[in-house]
Amino acid sequence: MKALRLLTLCASGLLLLAAINSCAPQPAASDPTSPPATSAPVAAATATNSPAATATNPSAATATSAPATADLKGDMIRGGKLYDTWWTEIAKDAPKDDMPLFKTQTTDKTTGASTWRCAECHGWDYKGVDGVFAKGSHMTGFKGILADLGKDPSVILAALKGKTNPDHDFSKVMAEQDLVDLALFVSKGTMDMNTVLNQDGTPKGVAADGKEKFDKVCAACHGPNGNAINFKTPGSVEYLAHTSNSNSWQFLHRMRFGIAVWPMPAAIDNKFSDQDLANVLAYARTLPKDGAKASGGGQLYDKWYSVLAVKTPDGDMPLWKNQTTNTRKGASTWTCRECHGLDYLGAAGMYATGAHKTGFPGIFAAAAKSEQDLTAALKGQTDPKHDFSKVLNDAQISALVHWVKNEMFDVASKVKPDGVSVDGDKVHGQALFEQTCIQCHGKDGKLLNFKTPDAPEYVGTVASTQPQDCMHRVAFGVPGFPMSAAIDLGMSVQDIADVCAYSQTLPVK
Repeated sequence: MKALRLLTLCASGLLLLAAINSCAPQPAASDPTSPPATSAPVAAATATNSPAATATNPSAATATSAPATADLKGDMIRGGKLYDTWWTEIAKDAPKDDMPLFKTQTTDKTTGASTWRCAECHGWDYKGVDGVFAKGSHMTGFKGILADLGKDPSVILAALKGKTNPDHDFSKVMAEQDLVDLALFVSKGTMDMNTVLNQDGTPKGVAADGKEKFDKVCAACHGPNGNAINFKTPGSVEYLAHTSNSNSWQFLHRMRFGIAVWPMPAAIDNKFSDQDLANVLAYARTLPKDGAKASGGGQLYDKWYSVLAVKTPDGDMPLWKNQTTNTRKGASTWTCRECHGLDYLGAAGMYATGAHKTGFPGIFAAAAKSEQDLTAALKGQTDPKHDFSKVLNDAQISALVHWVKNEMFDVASKVKPDGVSVDGDKVHGQALFEQTCIQCHGKDGKLLNFKTPDAPEYVGTVASTQPQDCMHRVAFGVPGFPMSAAIDLGMSVQDIADVCAYSQTLPVK
């Protein structure tokens, strides 16, 4: 759950962006832990600091500029994610206080967790005060880390442990391997982004050439229009078109390394060249900033507090007291699905019997109601015990209403009379699964475990035991997780059923 929080922090820019920030200064390139420089003109790093070959070929950096690192074994790409938001990557709570070294500067007014983010001090371009953060609200005066490219990672590791400055000691919050991965990133993973970007952040790429790479690699998750994943919350959209235009440097970093806890492939692993990076960025900037079919209301219906990354409600939902058959308590009683089911039929459907039975009616027929009537019902104007306006804002309630009227589909018609088997074409479902789902879930659907090692739950587990959940979540995504909505990938209802039918053939353990 802690790891999934980013997801809507991810909102703040995810699958390819959010806002990152940390700190570790250095007045001299050799000392990344000294107080900020008093002045520093903007100066692009020289090509010798980051040769083009090194930018996209980490092994080249090892062979040509970095000393032997027999004692440091780790994952440079994971280090890039730690540079982004390390506490999310290691599934820990975000720090509450300011990072000690951040207090030595006064120009950046950031407080709390963000002061611990490496990029808040050293920048997305890795140049600190000599780069994009030479001025503006993120200016700290701290030096960048680009000059450390090719240096002995063991020296960088020592700095991360506070050897050169005790206020720059991350060993108190990160494990040894985390620090090793981060040191390897600093030593081998940075690049001079001026090889890819102009000074104003515009890419030195060709959009038409970037489309081919995007369609082959990125579209499987982000959709053909780059809007199958919303980095913000329902009612407030942010797609690739937004993130690629708002912060090219951050976009490049996340394209190269992926995002903390997201199953996003790193461009480095996909062998993107510098020109590929520039081309894909150029193309992403041409994508539409709207037009997605999924409103996000389907995820709110599933588990709205995970979507919004907010504290779960205290106590039972007021209307819950009207039933006695479902013995659940607390947060789950506030979810729409617990009353109305993921077949949307309530007492007339999958929850007619069993532990989830409440007797509450479904909402499938509610699609025929007006937006005004649906909004009134969600705001407690029909029944004051059904007032969600205290936990959802107007935009989120509007997204839920839009979903009910325009996106909800007849799930029950795709489940066979046995209540478990999905009525779909498994062969076609396999083709769709291997075209899209395999990217994150793996060929056997076991790459992501939704529960614990002792009691695992995979795609096959959900599809075989909860086919309605499978179809709802394939169609609309998973709350608090960066999963594409199939309807924004161009899938029909039958396509979704086919994917779930095939998923029922995958391993459940």
